[in-house]
Amino acid sequence: MDQIALDDFKKVEIRIGEILSVEKVENADKLLKLQVDFGEFQRQIVSGIAESFKPEELVGKRLPFIVNLQYRKFKGEESQGMLMAIDVPEKTVLLIPEIDVPKGTEVV
Repeated sequence: MDQIALDDFKKVEIRIGEILSVEKVENADKLLKLQVDFGEFQRQIVSGIAESFKPEELVGKRLPFIVNLQYRKFKGEESQGMLMAIDVPEKTVLLIPEIDVPKGTEVV
């Protein structure tokens, strides 16, 4: 496993976002398009979790997202960050805070 410097890790900005809406990405079996509220701003995040979750299961959840990645397109949809989750063979597992935390809270 490659090691990274602490200064490199500190460049990653992880914030808690509340999922406002979710829809399937057209012509993509694995992709969902999420509209996410971080309190001071909103982002569109495309995530490959459609095989594990129905859109209605995700709305209202507060989850960690990397918010300072370069934007990227998937199947024509721009993703403005990345959902943090655990990928195991059976199903993607969401990282849900143990208690309710405000939107936009930074993960440290």
